[in-house]
Amino acid sequence: MRWCLRRNRPGAYQLQAAINAVHADAPTAQQTDWSQIVALYDQLLAVSPTPVVALNRAIAIGEVHGPGPALALVDELNLDSYYPFHATRADLLRRLGRDGDAAIAYARAAALAPTDAERDFLKLGGRARANASDGDE
Repeated sequence: MRWCLRRNRPGAYQLQAAINAVHADAPTAQQTDWSQIVALYDQLLAVSPTPVVALNRAIAIGEVHGPGPALALVDELNLDSYYPFHATRADLLRRLGRDGDAAIAYARAAALAPTDAERDFLKLGGRARANASDGDE
């Protein structure tokens, strides 16, 4: 990976590994270098311009610039049948205080989720995530 990065021509897998390394290097979620993750997603989006990469980049943007700019990016994506898209929208809407819109997005995510555990979590409006992050925002 370092060889590819030194050549300044990393591929999608090297960039994904670098993103994972930044996450792994952080002692806590709050200490994650989100700006570095955004920069890596910018590069990944250039070599792999998929809606899912764009969604993940928007999530990182939300950690750096807040839920408003992230939601604007998410709402540009065509991922209606992808439940993480709706779960992401729901979380961003919740963070913006748009609880009614968030509930609709959580319900859509739950309807598309593949496992009972994910459906249950999303039907509760992501309560475990919301409760865990209340003090983090």
